Amino acid sequence: MLNRILSLLFVLALKPLSGAEAKTPNILFAFADDWGRQASIYAKVEGAGSINDVAKTPNFDKLAGEGVLFINASVNAPSCTPCRSALLSGRNFWETGRGAILQGAVWDQKIPTWPLLLRDSGYHIGKSYKVWSPGRPRDAGFGGQAHSFQKAGQKFRGFSQYVSGRRSNGVAVEKAKEELYEEVRQNFKSFLSGRKKDQPFAYWFGPTNVHRKWTKGSGKKLWGIDPDDLKGKMPAFLPDVPEVRQDLADYFGEIAAFDAGLGLLIEELRKGGEYENTIIVVSGDHGAPGFPHGKCNLYDFGTRVCLAIAGPGVKGGRVVHDFVGLPDLAPTFLEAGKVDVPKGVSARSLWTVLKSKKEGWVDPSRDAVFTGRERHVYTSRPGYLPYPQRAIRTKDFQLVINFRPDRWPLGDPYLLDTPKEPGIALLESQTFVTLADEDAGPTKAWIVSNRRDPKVKPFFDNAYGKRPREELYDMRKDPDQMKNVASDPAYAETVKKLRTRLMKYLRETNDPRLVDDGKFFETPPMAGPVPGIGSR
Repeated sequence: MLNRILSLLFVLALKPLSGAEAKTPNILFAFADDWGRQASIYAKVEGAGSINDVAKTPNFDKLAGEGVLFINASVNAPSCTPCRSALLSGRNFWETGRGAILQGAVWDQKIPTWPLLLRDSGYHIGKSYKVWSPGRPRDAGFGGQAHSFQKAGQKFRGFSQYVSGRRSNGVAVEKAKEELYEEVRQNFKSFLSGRKKDQPFAYWFGPTNVHRKWTKGSGKKLWGIDPDDLKGKMPAFLPDVPEVRQDLADYFGEIAAFDAGLGLLIEELRKGGEYENTIIVVSGDHGAPGFPHGKCNLYDFGTRVCLAIAGPGVKGGRVVHDFVGLPDLAPTFLEAGKVDVPKGVSARSLWTVLKSKKEGWVDPSRDAVFTGRERHVYTSRPGYLPYPQRAIRTKDFQLVINFRPDRWPLGDPYLLDTPKEPGIALLESQTFVTLADEDAGPTKAWIVSNRRDPKVKPFFDNAYGKRPREELYDMRKDPDQMKNVASDPAYAETVKKLRTRLMKYLRETNDPRLVDDGKFFETPPMAGPVPGIGSR
């Protein structure tokens, strides 16, 4: 009898737990403000010769190697608030009402968000640093400051400024870094200490250090990233000059800092015995700020981002080429937490891909991604108007529709060619003085200040000049998206096919841009001055 009981217990021990009995996984979401698709693992996967050769992201690389690395992940909108509106809700940004713009955004409280749905199902939720902003309320979709865990401080958000300042006061760089690392640790520990025993958690780590402004020269001084290592590797839309290479190296330095913070969180998970039961997702909200083709552009440099997912249930050690959008994370998180996906969610869970054993192209239906933008900086144009765009990206092509080609895509060239033209110092530090949809910085300053030079003018025109109604790029021949072939008769059928598919998707997802000539986005409160901010 005893032997039979022991045998039964042995069988039960070997039997996998059912869905109801299995331990609910934790979720760690590390989401860097303004981080595009810059990580050293992409150079390893796709070959040398790109700017990713210079990136230093060992923790992201290791996580991606253990889990799934996505090659073709994109944001829905290359602008902070609308991107995050889409990510929180699992909807396209144009489906989020006033959450579809940057300045002047207001969250629609009727729209469910995955963090609060997880909370209502029993999760302990919390965040450090940024979730949803600018807009009202600041922590929309995440339950307000009740879920903020940053008692140890927020100095990490200004990483290069803090460490450079301490360095100038005689403090060793590594010691100054450790002060910020301890802040990250303690914020995370305070979050973990607030949960009940065995309660699953969902933690959003959202530092803004990768967002400008960072300290000039900090990439090399703090991280050993030599700007000269970028020589000969710059994409065609970036001038290969010392000023731009240094600016990019400094950007890479802030990415390295974020990566170090990610490593600290993973270390704490291991120490606490939580690593094996934690789904870890790492990404950013759009491309590089203050660079042509980057933030606020629908080109790859503006919309494609790093994405790695690892943890329980994920078939790791794979590189996936499927086109995925960050809104897909919302139903993915909900499925992981065994929470029903609410009505109105247009994104699709990634779990079919994550559980697959295939590499490369996994899900044939994920053959395209849709992106767009409306208003970013509200003073970019007279009348506080948007620059409306929508695009479809497939393996071989990208089609962009500019609904108002008469407007300046990155904002009006205020004060240029006038006696009040801003100098380099202002262009480096003040975003709103001109071309306001592109962040201020050394690259913008160099291109704008040198635009009359015949060698520089093509860069200026490409970045800031007006664009035609339609743009088509053959990604097989033109990966930097420099030659618009939309008017080439050889591509007429491709344009027609992609346009039809894009417009069909916009209609199916009730894009207001297609209704009454875009009236919703062209009139207050989506256009016009923003109360309380002032006017130009």
